[in-house]
Amino acid sequence: MEEKNSLIKRAVELIINAKYLTALTGAGISAESGIPTFRGKNGLWKRFRAEELATPEAFLKNPKLVWEWYKWRMEIIHKAKPNDAHLCLAKLEEFGLLKMLITQNVDGLHIKAGSSNVIELHGNIWRARCTHCGFHIAFNNPPNNVPVTCPECGKLMRPDVVWFGEPIPRDALDRAFECAFKSDVMLVIGTSLLVQPAASLPFIVLRNNGKVIEINTSNTILTRKATVFINQKATEAMKMICEEINKIMSQ
Repeated sequence: MEEKNSLIKRAVELIINAKYLTALTGAGISAESGIPTFRGKNGLWKRFRAEELATPEAFLKNPKLVWEWYKWRMEIIHKAKPNDAHLCLAKLEEFGLLKMLITQNVDGLHIKAGSSNVIELHGNIWRARCTHCGFHIAFNNPPNNVPVTCPECGKLMRPDVVWFGEPIPRDALDRAFECAFKSDVMLVIGTSLLVQPAASLPFIVLRNNGKVIEINTSNTILTRKATVFINQKATEAMKMICEEINKIMSQ
């Protein structure tokens, strides 16, 4: 416990003194809200073959099947609420400490928690775009009928997410790299760091003599190089960090 408190104290010190603090989050932060991760023993990929569901080729072959899978995911996410880790990151932004939140998640829970400076690298499951005219729509609830068709031209729409084999949208990628180069401190929370280019972002910070705080329940390629590694669930660690920062900010 003493070592854990010491790590939390060091993380708080780095966050409070940061000139440009950013955060990178992955599926692990949303797992505690009841959203299954793609990797791990209960991951979605264990029940479905990714190449059958999350590729452009799969969509061309069977758009109804792909949309049914995304509708099922949306139903799970719709019931989920932001957890303490999501809320704490929103609080850090409110305090003026967190400048940008970069997420690999498509669930929209960071925005639901109150974060506004968010880069969604892999898109958002609550949006769809037309495969013909590019028209975008947003969902408040999972769609009743799938596949979804465009209200403008009547052609097929697709989830507005990045699939395997597709590039991350240039604007989101450029902004994420710009933020990484500006960061003197980065929080890395609940990501396996197995997917590029997101996995390279904390290493950019380290190469520029910045500090990286990793919060994860298991080791990653970053762990040995992280300035601070907190081996805890995201909700537990972030709640402790925010409680300490609240005390400092209220003085």
